[in-house]
Amino acid sequence: MFRDEIRNARQAASADQVIAPAEVDKNDTALLGLDPELQRAFNAVRANNFVLAEQILRGFVDAHETDVNGLKLLAELLLRRGDQEGAEALLARCLEIAPDFAAARHRYASMLVNASRLGLAKEQLEILLRHDSRNLTYRSLMAYTLGQAGDYAPALELHKEIVREVPDQPAAWIVYANDLRAAGRVQECVDAYRHAIALQPENADAYWNLSNLKTFQFSDEEIDRMHALLTRTDIAPRSRSLLHFCLGKACEDQAKFDDAFAHFRKANALQRSLVAYDADQTTRSFAEIKAVFSSDFLSKRSIGGCNDSGPIFIVGLPRSGSTLVEQILSSHSAIEGTRELPYVQAKAARIEGGFPRGIFNAAPQMLADMGRAYLEETKNFRMLGRPFFTDKMPSNFAFASLIRLMLPNARIIDVRRDPLDCCLANFKHAFSRAFAFSYSLGDLGRYYRDYVDLMDHYDRVIPGFIYRVDYESLVADPEKQVRRMFEYLGLPFEPGCLRFYENERAVRTASSEQVRMPIFQQGVGSWRRYEAHLAPLKAALG
Repeated sequence: MFRDEIRNARQAASADQVIAPAEVDKNDTALLGLDPELQRAFNAVRANNFVLAEQILRGFVDAHETDVNGLKLLAELLLRRGDQEGAEALLARCLEIAPDFAAARHRYASMLVNASRLGLAKEQLEILLRHDSRNLTYRSLMAYTLGQAGDYAPALELHKEIVREVPDQPAAWIVYANDLRAAGRVQECVDAYRHAIALQPENADAYWNLSNLKTFQFSDEEIDRMHALLTRTDIAPRSRSLLHFCLGKACEDQAKFDDAFAHFRKANALQRSLVAYDADQTTRSFAEIKAVFSSDFLSKRSIGGCNDSGPIFIVGLPRSGSTLVEQILSSHSAIEGTRELPYVQAKAARIEGGFPRGIFNAAPQMLADMGRAYLEETKNFRMLGRPFFTDKMPSNFAFASLIRLMLPNARIIDVRRDPLDCCLANFKHAFSRAFAFSYSLGDLGRYYRDYVDLMDHYDRVIPGFIYRVDYESLVADPEKQVRRMFEYLGLPFEPGCLRFYENERAVRTASSEQVRMPIFQQGVGSWRRYEAHLAPLKAALG
Protein backbone atom coordinates (compact mmCIF):
# COMPACT_ATOMS: atom_id res chain seq x y z
CA MET A 1 0.00 0.00 0.00
CA PHE A 2 0.98 3.66 0.08
CA ARG A 3 1.85 3.79 3.77
CA ASP A 4 5.61 3.80 3.16
CA GLU A 5 5.37 6.67 0.69
CA ILE A 6 3.34 8.72 3.17
CA ARG A 7 5.85 8.04 5.93
CA ASN A 8 8.76 8.92 3.65
CA ALA A 9 7.14 12.17 2.58
CA ARG A 10 6.44 13.13 6.18
CA GLN A 11 10.05 12.40 7.10
CA ALA A 12 11.19 14.62 4.29
CA ALA A 13 9.47 17.56 5.93
CA SER A 14 11.62 17.18 8.99
CA ALA A 15 14.83 16.17 7.35
CA ASP A 16 16.76 19.01 8.93
CA GLN A 17 15.27 18.58 12.39
CA VAL A 18 17.44 17.53 15.28
CA ILE A 19 14.70 16.85 17.80
CA ALA A 20 13.81 13.17 17.91
CA PRO A 21 10.30 11.95 18.69
CA ALA A 22 9.81 11.53 22.40
CA GLU A 23 11.10 8.26 23.77
CA VAL A 24 11.01 6.66 27.17
CA ASP A 25 14.14 7.46 29.16
CA LYS A 26 15.31 4.14 30.54
CA ASN A 27 17.33 5.95 33.20
CA ASP A 28 14.51 8.17 34.44
CA THR A 29 14.91 7.88 38.19
CA ALA A 30 11.86 10.06 38.70
CA LEU A 31 9.74 7.01 37.95
CA LEU A 32 11.29 4.94 40.70
CA GLY A 33 9.14 4.35 43.76
CA LEU A 34 5.87 4.80 41.88
CA ASP A 35 2.95 2.39 41.73
CA PRO A 36 4.22 -1.21 41.36
CA GLU A 37 2.45 -1.59 37.99
CA LEU A 38 4.14 1.53 36.64
CA GLN A 39 7.43 0.24 37.97
CA ARG A 40 6.80 -3.06 36.18
CA ALA A 41 6.12 -1.19 32.93
CA PHE A 42 9.27 0.84 33.44
CA ASN A 43 11.30 -2.34 33.97
CA ALA A 44 9.85 -3.73 30.74
CA VAL A 45 11.04 -0.60 28.94
CA ARG A 46 14.52 -1.07 30.39
CA ALA A 47 14.48 -4.62 29.01
CA ASN A 48 13.36 -3.29 25.58
CA ASN A 49 10.08 -5.22 25.91
CA PHE A 50 7.89 -2.40 24.65
CA VAL A 51 4.94 -4.64 23.80
CA LEU A 52 4.69 -5.81 27.42
CA ALA A 53 5.22 -2.26 28.68
CA GLU A 54 2.35 -0.96 26.57
CA GLN A 55 0.08 -3.82 27.67
CA ILE A 56 0.78 -3.06 31.34
CA LEU A 57 0.31 0.67 30.87
CA ARG A 58 -2.97 0.37 29.00
CA GLY A 59 -4.36 -1.75 31.81
CA PHE A 60 -3.03 0.71 34.37
CA VAL A 61 -4.48 3.78 32.62
CA ASP A 62 -7.87 2.08 32.22
CA ALA A 63 -7.91 1.47 35.98
CA HIS A 64 -6.36 4.84 36.98
CA GLU A 65 -7.74 7.36 34.50
CA THR A 66 -6.27 10.39 36.27
CA ASP A 67 -2.78 9.07 36.99
CA VAL A 68 -0.63 11.54 35.07
CA ASN A 69 2.57 9.49 35.29
CA GLY A 70 0.84 6.54 33.65
CA LEU A 71 -0.68 8.78 30.97
CA LYS A 72 2.69 10.33 30.16
CA LEU A 73 4.58 7.05 30.03
CA LEU A 74 1.96 5.47 27.76
CA ALA A 75 2.06 8.55 25.51
CA GLU A 76 5.80 8.15 25.10
CA LEU A 77 5.42 4.51 24.15
CA LEU A 78 2.78 5.42 21.56
CA LEU A 79 5.13 8.03 20.11
CA ARG A 80 7.84 5.40 19.85
CA ARG A 81 5.66 3.33 17.52
CA GLY A 82 4.37 6.34 15.58
CA ASP A 83 0.89 6.79 17.05
CA GLN A 84 1.00 10.58 17.16
CA GLU A 85 -2.73 11.10 17.60
CA GLY A 86 -2.98 8.64 20.48
CA ALA A 87 0.01 10.20 22.22
CA GLU A 88 -1.35 13.70 21.73
CA ALA A 89 -4.69 12.79 23.28
CA LEU A 90 -2.96 11.27 26.32
CA LEU A 91 -0.64 14.24 26.84
CA ALA A 92 -3.51 16.71 26.45
CA ARG A 93 -5.47 14.75 29.06
CA CYS A 94 -2.41 14.70 31.29
CA LEU A 95 -2.10 18.50 31.17
CA GLU A 96 -5.81 18.96 31.69
CA ILE A 97 -5.47 17.05 34.98
CA ALA A 98 -2.12 18.54 36.00
CA PRO A 99 -1.41 21.86 34.22
CA ASP A 100 1.84 22.29 36.16
CA PHE A 101 3.29 18.94 35.04
CA ALA A 102 6.25 20.56 33.27
CA ALA A 103 7.81 17.33 31.97
CA ALA A 104 4.56 16.38 30.25
CA ARG A 105 4.17 19.85 28.75
CA HIS A 106 7.73 19.79 27.43
CA ARG A 107 7.14 16.36 25.90
CA TYR A 108 3.93 17.67 24.34
CA ALA A 109 5.75 20.69 22.89
CA SER A 110 8.51 18.47 21.44
CA MET A 111 5.90 16.25 19.81
CA LEU A 112 4.15 19.26 18.28
CA VAL A 113 7.43 20.58 16.87
CA ASN A 114 8.20 17.27 15.21
CA ALA A 115 4.72 17.32 13.69
CA SER A 116 5.37 20.88 12.37
CA ARG A 117 2.49 22.21 14.47
CA LEU A 118 4.66 25.11 15.42
CA GLY A 119 2.02 27.59 16.58
CA LEU A 120 0.71 25.18 19.22
CA ALA A 121 4.27 24.20 20.18
CA LYS A 122 5.17 27.84 20.72
CA GLU A 123 2.15 28.31 22.97
CA GLN A 124 3.23 25.35 25.13
CA LEU A 125 6.78 26.63 25.36
CA GLU A 126 5.60 30.10 26.33
CA ILE A 127 3.72 28.54 29.24
CA LEU A 128 6.83 26.65 30.33
CA LEU A 129 9.04 29.73 30.04
CA ARG A 130 6.63 31.84 32.07
CA HIS A 131 7.31 29.51 35.00
CA ASP A 132 11.00 28.85 34.31
CA SER A 133 12.35 31.58 32.07
CA ARG A 134 16.01 30.54 32.22
CA ASN A 135 15.50 26.84 31.56
CA LEU A 136 18.05 25.96 28.90
CA THR A 137 16.07 23.01 27.52
CA TYR A 138 12.95 25.09 27.04
CA ARG A 139 14.84 27.99 25.46
CA SER A 140 16.68 25.63 23.09
CA LEU A 141 13.43 24.12 21.90
CA MET A 142 11.89 27.58 21.53
CA ALA A 143 14.86 28.77 19.42
CA TYR A 144 14.53 25.71 17.21
CA THR A 145 10.74 26.19 16.92
CA LEU A 146 11.09 29.84 15.92
CA GLY A 147 13.68 28.92 13.32
CA GLN A 148 11.47 26.20 11.84
CA ALA A 149 8.65 28.76 11.60
CA GLY A 150 10.95 31.19 9.78
CA ASP A 151 10.96 33.74 12.62
CA TYR A 152 14.73 34.07 12.47
CA ALA A 153 15.45 37.31 14.33
CA PRO A 154 14.29 36.05 17.78
CA ALA A 155 15.48 32.51 16.98
CA LEU A 156 19.04 33.66 16.33
CA GLU A 157 19.08 35.85 19.44
CA LEU A 158 18.07 32.85 21.53
CA HIS A 159 20.64 30.63 19.81
CA LYS A 160 23.33 33.22 20.53
CA GLU A 161 22.42 33.24 24.23
CA ILE A 162 22.45 29.45 24.36
CA VAL A 163 25.89 28.95 22.79
CA ARG A 164 27.27 31.59 25.17
CA GLU A 165 25.94 29.59 28.10
CA VAL A 166 26.98 26.16 26.78
CA PRO A 167 29.87 26.94 24.44
CA ASP A 168 31.15 23.37 24.53
CA GLN A 169 28.04 21.71 23.00
CA PRO A 170 28.55 20.87 19.29
CA ALA A 171 24.84 20.12 18.74
CA ALA A 172 23.87 23.62 19.89
CA TRP A 173 26.35 25.16 17.44
CA ILE A 174 25.02 23.04 14.56
CA VAL A 175 21.39 24.04 15.17
CA TYR A 176 22.52 27.68 15.42
CA ALA A 177 24.45 27.30 12.16
CA ASN A 178 21.42 25.77 10.41
CA ASP A 179 19.33 28.85 11.18
CA LEU A 180 22.17 31.21 10.24
CA ARG A 181 22.32 29.47 6.89
CA ALA A 182 18.57 29.70 6.29
CA ALA A 183 18.71 33.40 7.15
CA GLY A 184 21.46 33.94 4.56
CA ARG A 185 24.28 34.69 7.04
CA VAL A 186 26.66 32.29 5.32
CA GLN A 187 30.05 33.24 6.81
CA GLU A 188 28.69 33.16 10.35
CA CYS A 189 27.13 29.81 9.50
CA VAL A 190 30.49 28.44 8.28
CA ASP A 191 32.19 29.70 11.43
CA ALA A 192 29.59 27.99 13.63
CA TYR A 193 29.92 24.63 11.83
CA ARG A 194 33.70 24.86 12.09
CA HIS A 195 33.38 25.64 15.78
CA ALA A 196 31.33 22.47 16.23
CA ILE A 197 34.13 20.52 14.51
CA ALA A 198 36.74 22.13 16.75
CA LEU A 199 34.74 20.95 19.76
CA GLN A 200 34.20 17.46 18.33
CA PRO A 201 36.66 16.67 15.49
CA GLU A 202 34.82 13.47 14.53
CA ASN A 203 31.47 15.24 14.08
CA ALA A 204 30.54 14.09 10.57
CA ASP A 205 27.25 16.02 10.64
CA ALA A 206 29.11 19.31 10.93
CA TYR A 207 31.38 18.37 8.02
CA TRP A 208 28.36 17.35 5.96
CA ASN A 209 26.54 20.61 6.67
CA LEU A 210 29.60 22.51 5.47
CA SER A 211 29.71 20.38 2.32
CA ASN A 212 26.03 21.05 1.75
CA LEU A 213 26.78 24.75 1.41
CA LYS A 214 27.04 24.65 -2.36
CA THR A 215 29.36 27.66 -2.53
CA PHE A 216 31.74 26.28 0.13
CA GLN A 217 35.04 24.46 -0.54
CA PHE A 218 37.00 22.48 2.04
CA SER A 219 40.58 23.41 2.85
CA ASP A 220 43.37 20.89 2.28
CA GLU A 221 43.67 20.52 6.05
CA GLU A 222 39.96 19.69 6.41
CA ILE A 223 40.19 17.13 3.60
CA ASP A 224 43.16 15.47 5.32
CA ARG A 225 41.25 15.34 8.62
CA MET A 226 38.27 13.63 6.95
CA HIS A 227 40.54 11.05 5.32
CA ALA A 228 42.11 10.40 8.73
CA LEU A 229 38.69 9.90 10.30
CA LEU A 230 37.88 7.23 7.72
CA THR A 231 40.90 5.20 8.86
CA ARG A 232 39.41 4.89 12.34
CA THR A 233 37.43 1.81 13.30
CA ASP A 234 35.13 3.64 15.76
CA ILE A 235 33.36 5.79 13.15
CA ALA A 236 29.74 4.65 12.70
CA PRO A 237 28.46 3.69 9.22
CA ARG A 238 26.24 6.76 8.90
CA SER A 239 29.12 9.07 9.82
CA ARG A 240 31.42 7.24 7.39
CA SER A 241 28.81 7.76 4.70
CA LEU A 242 28.61 11.49 5.38
CA LEU A 243 32.39 11.81 5.24
CA HIS A 244 32.45 10.06 1.87
CA PHE A 245 29.78 12.46 0.59
CA CYS A 246 31.94 15.37 1.76
CA LEU A 247 35.08 14.00 0.13
CA GLY A 248 33.10 13.38 -3.06
CA LYS A 249 32.21 17.07 -3.20
CA ALA A 250 35.79 18.04 -2.37
CA CYS A 251 37.09 15.93 -5.28
CA GLU A 252 34.42 17.37 -7.58
CA ASP A 253 35.51 20.90 -6.67
CA GLN A 254 39.02 19.88 -7.77
CA ALA A 255 37.67 18.37 -11.04
CA LYS A 256 38.74 14.86 -9.92
CA PHE A 257 35.50 13.29 -11.11
CA ASP A 258 36.47 9.63 -11.01
CA ASP A 259 37.70 10.02 -7.43
CA ALA A 260 34.55 11.96 -6.59
CA PHE A 261 32.29 9.21 -7.92
CA ALA A 262 34.22 6.57 -5.97
CA HIS A 263 33.38 8.46 -2.77
CA PHE A 264 29.75 8.97 -3.78
CA ARG A 265 29.45 5.26 -4.53
CA LYS A 266 30.84 4.30 -1.10
CA ALA A 267 28.65 6.89 0.63
CA ASN A 268 25.48 5.61 -1.00
CA ALA A 269 26.33 1.96 -0.41
CA LEU A 270 26.67 2.69 3.30
CA GLN A 271 23.40 4.63 3.39
CA ARG A 272 21.62 1.91 1.42
CA SER A 273 22.72 -0.65 4.02
CA LEU A 274 20.97 1.38 6.73
CA VAL A 275 17.54 1.72 5.09
CA ALA A 276 14.86 -0.60 3.77
CA TYR A 277 13.60 0.32 0.31
CA ASP A 278 11.60 -1.76 -2.15
CA ALA A 279 11.42 -0.29 -5.66
CA ASP A 280 8.73 -2.80 -6.63
CA GLN A 281 6.57 -1.55 -3.77
CA THR A 282 6.86 2.02 -5.02
CA THR A 283 5.81 0.93 -8.51
CA ARG A 284 2.80 -0.90 -7.05
CA SER A 285 1.88 2.10 -4.89
CA PHE A 286 1.88 4.50 -7.82
CA ALA A 287 -0.08 1.99 -9.94
CA GLU A 288 -2.69 1.84 -7.18
CA ILE A 289 -3.06 5.62 -7.25
CA LYS A 290 -3.63 5.51 -11.00
CA ALA A 291 -6.22 2.76 -10.60
CA VAL A 292 -8.17 4.69 -7.95
CA PHE A 293 -7.97 8.16 -9.46
CA SER A 294 -9.38 7.49 -12.89
CA SER A 295 -10.90 10.23 -15.05
CA ASP A 296 -14.35 8.79 -14.32
CA PHE A 297 -13.80 8.92 -10.57
CA LEU A 298 -12.40 12.46 -10.63
CA SER A 299 -15.16 13.77 -12.90
CA LYS A 300 -17.77 12.50 -10.44
CA ARG A 301 -15.91 14.25 -7.61
CA SER A 302 -15.46 17.54 -9.45
CA ILE A 303 -17.73 19.40 -7.02
CA GLY A 304 -16.57 19.77 -3.44
CA GLY A 305 -13.51 20.62 -1.45
CA CYS A 306 -12.43 23.98 -0.06
CA ASN A 307 -12.51 26.70 -2.72
CA ASP A 308 -9.60 28.77 -1.42
CA SER A 309 -7.17 29.54 -4.27
CA GLY A 310 -4.21 30.54 -2.11
CA PRO A 311 -1.97 27.44 -2.15
CA ILE A 312 0.62 26.94 -4.89
CA PHE A 313 2.23 23.51 -4.64
CA ILE A 314 5.70 23.08 -6.14
CA VAL A 315 6.40 19.39 -6.69
CA GLY A 316 8.84 17.05 -8.40
CA LEU A 317 11.93 15.14 -7.45
CA PRO A 318 14.51 16.66 -5.10
CA ARG A 319 17.32 18.55 -6.85
CA SER A 320 15.07 19.35 -9.80
CA GLY A 321 15.16 23.16 -9.54
CA SER A 322 12.11 23.51 -7.30
CA THR A 323 13.87 25.89 -4.89
CA LEU A 324 14.69 28.19 -7.81
CA VAL A 325 11.03 28.19 -8.88
CA GLU A 326 9.95 28.88 -5.31
CA GLN A 327 12.38 31.80 -5.04
CA ILE A 328 11.09 33.28 -8.30
CA LEU A 329 7.45 32.97 -7.25
CA SER A 330 8.06 34.34 -3.76
CA SER A 331 9.61 37.45 -5.33
CA HIS A 332 6.10 38.35 -6.57
CA SER A 333 4.20 40.87 -4.46
CA ALA A 334 1.17 38.54 -4.17
CA ILE A 335 3.01 35.32 -3.22
CA GLU A 336 4.67 34.31 0.02
CA GLY A 337 7.23 31.52 0.01
CA THR A 338 6.97 29.18 2.97
CA ARG A 339 8.91 25.88 2.94
CA GLU A 340 8.40 22.12 2.55
CA LEU A 341 5.23 21.51 4.54
CA PRO A 342 4.08 18.04 5.68
CA TYR A 343 0.37 18.69 5.93
CA VAL A 344 -0.95 17.12 2.72
CA GLN A 345 0.74 13.84 3.59
CA ALA A 346 -0.62 14.08 7.12
CA LYS A 347 -4.13 14.38 5.68
CA ALA A 348 -3.56 11.32 3.50
CA ALA A 349 -2.30 9.35 6.49
CA ARG A 350 -5.53 10.02 8.41
CA ILE A 351 -7.92 8.85 5.69
CA GLU A 352 -9.84 5.90 7.07
CA GLY A 353 -8.98 2.81 5.08
CA GLY A 354 -5.69 4.34 3.94
CA PHE A 355 -4.63 6.34 0.93
CA PRO A 356 -5.52 5.96 -1.86
CA ARG A 357 -8.39 3.43 -1.57
CA GLY A 358 -9.91 5.04 1.49
CA ILE A 359 -10.83 8.02 -0.68
CA PHE A 360 -13.82 6.04 -2.00
CA ASN A 361 -15.46 6.56 1.40
CA ALA A 362 -14.52 10.23 1.78
CA ALA A 363 -17.58 12.47 1.71
CA PRO A 364 -17.33 15.87 -0.04
CA GLN A 365 -17.74 17.64 3.30
CA MET A 366 -14.83 15.69 4.75
CA LEU A 367 -12.62 16.69 1.83
CA ALA A 368 -13.64 20.33 2.27
CA ASP A 369 -12.80 20.09 5.97
CA MET A 370 -9.40 18.65 5.08
CA GLY A 371 -8.74 21.60 2.79
CA ARG A 372 -9.72 24.10 5.47
CA ALA A 373 -7.58 22.28 8.05
CA TYR A 374 -4.61 22.46 5.66
CA LEU A 375 -5.06 26.23 5.34
CA GLU A 376 -5.29 26.60 9.11
CA GLU A 377 -2.14 24.56 9.69
CA THR A 378 -0.11 26.55 7.18
CA LYS A 379 -0.92 29.89 8.83
CA ASN A 380 2.12 29.57 11.09
CA PHE A 381 4.36 29.93 8.03
CA ARG A 382 2.47 32.80 6.38
CA MET A 383 3.53 36.06 7.97
CA LEU A 384 3.26 38.61 5.15
CA GLY A 385 -0.50 38.63 4.58
CA ARG A 386 -0.16 37.86 0.87
CA PRO A 387 -3.09 36.13 -0.87
CA PHE A 388 -1.01 33.26 -2.29
CA PHE A 389 1.67 31.05 -0.77
CA THR A 390 3.92 28.20 -1.85
CA ASP A 391 4.27 24.73 -0.38
CA LYS A 392 7.46 23.18 -1.74
CA MET A 393 7.16 19.62 -0.46
CA PRO A 394 8.50 17.71 -3.50
CA SER A 395 6.77 14.43 -2.64
CA ASN A 396 3.36 16.09 -2.92
CA PHE A 397 3.41 15.07 -6.59
CA ALA A 398 2.08 11.68 -5.46
CA PHE A 399 -0.86 13.40 -3.72
CA ALA A 400 -1.91 15.67 -6.59
CA SER A 401 -5.25 13.86 -6.79
CA LEU A 402 -5.94 14.46 -3.12
CA ILE A 403 -5.02 18.14 -3.52
CA ARG A 404 -7.48 18.31 -6.41
CA LEU A 405 -10.27 16.93 -4.23
CA MET A 406 -9.68 18.97 -1.09
CA LEU A 407 -8.39 22.22 -2.69
CA PRO A 408 -9.74 22.25 -6.27
CA ASN A 409 -8.65 25.85 -6.90
CA ALA A 410 -5.07 25.32 -5.78
CA ARG A 411 -2.27 25.33 -8.35
CA ILE A 412 0.42 22.68 -8.82
CA ILE A 413 3.73 23.35 -10.57
CA ASP A 414 5.78 20.26 -11.44
CA VAL A 415 9.47 21.10 -11.91
CA ARG A 416 11.11 18.61 -14.26
CA ARG A 417 14.86 18.33 -14.81
CA ASP A 418 16.88 16.20 -17.22
CA PRO A 419 16.68 12.70 -15.69
CA LEU A 420 20.44 12.06 -15.71
CA ASP A 421 21.25 15.42 -14.12
CA CYS A 422 18.43 15.11 -11.60
CA CYS A 423 19.19 11.54 -10.55
CA LEU A 424 22.94 12.17 -10.32
CA ALA A 425 22.31 15.25 -8.16
CA ASN A 426 20.26 13.07 -5.81
CA PHE A 427 23.00 10.42 -5.75
CA LYS A 428 25.51 13.07 -4.65
CA HIS A 429 23.34 14.27 -1.76
CA ALA A 430 22.93 12.73 1.71
CA PHE A 431 19.20 12.74 2.31
CA SER A 432 17.36 11.50 5.35
CA ARG A 433 15.53 8.17 5.26
CA ALA A 434 12.73 10.03 3.52
CA PHE A 435 14.42 9.54 0.14
CA ALA A 436 15.69 5.98 0.48
CA PHE A 437 15.40 5.53 -3.29
CA SER A 438 18.31 7.95 -3.78
CA TYR A 439 21.03 5.58 -2.53
CA SER A 440 21.15 3.37 -5.63
CA LEU A 441 21.46 4.40 -9.27
CA GLY A 442 19.06 1.63 -10.23
CA ASP A 443 16.47 2.67 -7.63
CA LEU A 444 16.84 6.31 -8.69
CA GLY A 445 16.19 5.49 -12.33
CA ARG A 446 13.14 3.40 -11.50
CA TYR A 447 11.74 6.07 -9.17
CA TYR A 448 12.17 8.75 -11.82
CA ARG A 449 10.33 6.57 -14.36
CA ASP A 450 7.50 5.88 -11.89
CA TYR A 451 7.23 9.59 -11.08
CA VAL A 452 7.01 10.57 -14.77
CA ASP A 453 4.46 7.81 -15.41
CA LEU A 454 2.25 9.02 -12.54
CA MET A 455 2.43 12.64 -13.67
CA ASP A 456 1.53 11.58 -17.21
CA HIS A 457 -1.53 9.86 -15.73
CA TYR A 458 -2.55 13.05 -13.94
CA ASP A 459 -2.15 15.01 -17.18
CA ARG A 460 -4.67 12.64 -18.78
CA VAL A 461 -7.26 12.54 -15.98
CA ILE A 462 -7.07 16.17 -14.77
CA PRO A 463 -5.74 18.01 -17.84
CA GLY A 464 -4.48 21.51 -17.18
CA PHE A 465 -4.48 21.18 -13.40
CA ILE A 466 -0.71 20.69 -13.17
CA TYR A 467 1.70 23.05 -14.92
CA ARG A 468 5.10 21.68 -15.90
CA VAL A 469 8.28 23.76 -15.74
CA ASP A 470 11.28 22.45 -17.65
CA TYR A 471 14.39 23.41 -15.68
CA GLU A 472 16.65 23.57 -18.73
CA SER A 473 14.21 25.88 -20.52
CA LEU A 474 13.93 28.06 -17.43
CA VAL A 475 17.67 28.68 -17.17
CA ALA A 476 17.99 29.16 -20.95
CA ASP A 477 15.21 31.78 -21.26
CA PRO A 478 14.11 32.90 -17.77
CA GLU A 479 11.78 35.71 -18.76
CA LYS A 480 9.79 33.66 -21.26
CA GLN A 481 9.33 30.77 -18.81
CA VAL A 482 8.56 33.01 -15.82
CA ARG A 483 5.91 34.88 -17.80
CA ARG A 484 4.30 31.55 -18.70
CA MET A 485 4.26 30.48 -15.05
CA PHE A 486 2.40 33.61 -14.05
CA GLU A 487 -0.06 33.18 -16.91
CA TYR A 488 -0.88 29.76 -15.47
CA LEU A 489 -1.25 31.27 -12.00
CA GLY A 490 -3.45 34.08 -13.31
CA LEU A 491 -1.14 36.75 -11.93
CA PRO A 492 0.55 39.67 -13.69
CA PHE A 493 4.24 39.34 -14.46
CA GLU A 494 6.51 41.47 -12.26
CA PRO A 495 10.07 42.25 -13.43
CA GLY A 496 11.34 41.85 -9.88
CA CYS A 497 10.75 38.11 -10.18
CA LEU A 498 13.72 37.94 -12.56
CA ARG A 499 15.84 39.47 -9.79
CA PHE A 500 14.85 36.69 -7.38
CA TYR A 501 18.41 36.60 -6.05
CA GLU A 502 17.75 39.94 -4.35
CA ASN A 503 14.94 38.33 -2.33
CA GLU A 504 16.11 38.17 1.29
CA ARG A 505 13.61 35.56 2.44
CA ALA A 506 14.94 32.60 4.41
CA VAL A 507 15.49 29.33 2.53
CA ARG A 508 15.81 25.96 4.28
CA THR A 509 16.92 23.68 1.44
CA ALA A 510 20.19 22.46 -0.03
CA SER A 511 19.97 25.17 -2.71
CA SER A 512 19.73 28.06 -0.25
CA GLU A 513 22.98 29.68 -1.45
CA GLN A 514 22.43 29.04 -5.16
CA VAL A 515 19.06 30.83 -5.25
CA ARG A 516 20.72 33.94 -3.86
CA MET A 517 22.70 34.21 -7.12
CA PRO A 518 21.54 34.96 -10.69
CA ILE A 519 20.53 31.99 -12.83
CA PHE A 520 23.50 30.00 -14.09
CA GLN A 521 23.71 27.01 -16.42
CA GLN A 522 26.63 25.11 -14.89
CA GLY A 523 24.32 22.35 -13.65
CA VAL A 524 22.90 21.62 -17.10
CA GLY A 525 24.52 18.51 -18.55
CA SER A 526 26.75 18.01 -15.51
CA TRP A 527 26.09 14.26 -15.72
CA ARG A 528 28.54 14.07 -18.63
CA ARG A 529 31.45 14.38 -16.20
CA TYR A 530 30.39 11.07 -14.70
CA GLU A 531 29.10 9.33 -17.83
CA ALA A 532 31.53 6.41 -17.51
CA HIS A 533 29.85 5.44 -14.21
CA LEU A 534 26.18 5.88 -15.10
CA ALA A 535 25.34 2.68 -17.00
CA PRO A 536 23.08 1.35 -14.17
CA LEU A 537 21.17 4.63 -14.11
CA LYS A 538 20.74 4.73 -17.89
CA ALA A 539 19.50 1.14 -17.88
CA ALA A 540 16.97 1.85 -15.11
CA LEU A 541 15.73 4.98 -16.86
CA GLY A 542 15.30 3.02 -20.08
